[in-house]
Amino acid sequence: MRFTLKNHTKIKAVDLFCGAGGLTHGLQRSGISVTAGYDIEESCRYAYEINNNARFIKQDVTHLSGNDVAKYLAGGDYTLLAGCAPCQPFSTYSRANIKRTTSPDKRWNLLESFGRLINEITPDFVTMENVPGLAEQGVFNAFLATLRHNGYSFDYKIVFCPDYGIPQTRKRLVLIASKVSEISIIPATHTADKYVTVRDAIEHLPRITAGEKDKVDPIHRSSILSPINLKRIQYSKPGGSWLDWPEELRASCHKKMTGKTYPSVYGRMTWDEPSPTITTQCNGYGNGRFGHPVQDRAISLREAALLQSFPLAYKFHDDENPLSVATLAKMIGNAVPVKLGEIIGQSIITSLAK
Repeated sequence: MRFTLKNHTKIKAVDLFCGAGGLTHGLQRSGISVTAGYDIEESCRYAYEINNNARFIKQDVTHLSGNDVAKYLAGGDYTLLAGCAPCQPFSTYSRANIKRTTSPDKRWNLLESFGRLINEITPDFVTMENVPGLAEQGVFNAFLATLRHNGYSFDYKIVFCPDYGIPQTRKRLVLIASKVSEISIIPATHTADKYVTVRDAIEHLPRITAGEKDKVDPIHRSSILSPINLKRIQYSKPGGSWLDWPEELRASCHKKMTGKTYPSVYGRMTWDEPSPTITTQCNGYGNGRFGHPVQDRAISLREAALLQSFPLAYKFHDDENPLSVATLAKMIGNAVPVKLGEIIGQSIITSLAK
C-alpha cells in the first residue's frame, strides 16, 4: 500500500552529494519537496536543475555548516537531510586495499561531514545510500552512533534493487532514520517472477548501430567498436562471455588463468532478466556485461539511464553545450536509481502514517 502526505503536510529536503539528481528525483516523485542539492561536479548542474526544479549548489560538503543547509529546509512541517557520499572507498573493488591499511581514506571525511551536519541541524529525517561494503567499516558504526546520540530511530539493510522494481542487480546499503516515529524500509514490491527486466526497460528504443547517435535523442548513442570487438560481439550470447568466442578472437589476457576469473567482461545482457549493475563505464562493451541483448553494440547512454530507472525524458545536458560520453557515463553510473529514491521517500512517508 502506498501512503501520501495528509493535509498538505510538507517534508522539505536537501540532497548532499546530489550528482545528476537520481535520489532527488525519486524523493520528489514520492511527494517530498527537495529544495537544493550540493555537489562538486559542475557538469551535473544542468541535469539537476532542469529536471528537478531545485537549486544546484557547487560546494564541498566538508566545508558546509549547518546554517548553510538549514535555510533550504525552512518552511516545511518536517525536514530531511539526504545523502549518498561517493562510495569508492567501500566498493568491492577497493575493499581489499582498505583492509590492508590503517589510515582512513580521505573520502571517509565525507561521511563524517554528513554526521557533523546531522549534529548541527538535527533534521526530522535522515537517509543515506551507499555500497554494501560500507556496513563493514568503523566509519559506519560512528555514523550510527551519531544517530543514536541525537535520538533517532533508524533502519538499514542491503537492498537488492530488483526487489523494488529496478531493472538491474545492483545491491545497495540503504539507511533511513527518524526523530518523529519508528521507521523502517518498506517491504519488497516485486517477487522474482515479477522483476522488471532489460526488455521492459529498453526494448522500445529505436535501433542504432555501434557508434551511432539517435536523430531525436542525443543521449541514445552507442560507443564505436573496433573491428575485432565487432566480431567478438557477433559471437557473444546473451548472458554469456568471451568464452563463447572462437579461440582466435580471445584476448591473450583471457587465456591466462588469472583472466579466466573474469567471465562477465565482453558479455551481452539478457532480455528477460534485470541487467548487471550499471557503472560509470557502462558504455564500454569490454567493461562488463554491457553488450546489448541482440544488437551488435554496447548499450547506449539512454539505455543505461533507463536501467537506472531515470524517466525517458530526463535531460542530462543542454543540447547547445554537450558533455563528453565519459562525463555522461559517470553521471549516470554514479547516480542513485530514481526508483530507489522513490522507495526511500515512500518509507519515510509511510512512517508518518503509523
